[in-house]
Amino acid sequence: MMPAVERGVREIASADPRFDITAFLEGAKGAYRMVLEAFWSGDRETLKELCDDDVYASFSGAIDAREAAGQTLDNKLIRIEDFRIHSATLDGRTARVAVLFVSDIAAVTRDKDGHVIAGSLDDAVESRDIWTFSRDVTSASPEWKLDETDEG
Repeated sequence: MMPAVERGVREIASADPRFDITAFLEGAKGAYRMVLEAFWSGDRETLKELCDDDVYASFSGAIDAREAAGQTLDNKLIRIEDFRIHSATLDGRTARVAVLFVSDIAAVTRDKDGHVIAGSLDDAVESRDIWTFSRDVTSASPEWKLDETDEG
């Protein structure tokens, strides 16, 4: 880990003794898969549970546009090749940890009749995403929310 990341992780751990970096990373990996699958299938309920309001609004807007166009996504997360902490900060009571995910995704877009209009399930594409998760360290809830998504 880089010194700035280590310092951030230490600050979060001192503010929240329950913070466990290994458990956090496993949870982030699970959330990555769940959010992608929920977005691809249009599952707004799961997205609302896992994302903050801004990220949810962005995903929901993209789902609305896709539905209005009569399109569906037939995407598959083939594998997560690598995931690691990209940055970690404690801002007041808010812990923010950004995770870099390197994954292979097969992406297919279908029109209203089910015809493939983009992508291929045979061709996985490498995706590099930096997702930032946050939580109030004084909260009784152990839940982290996805509060930012960027390309890596």
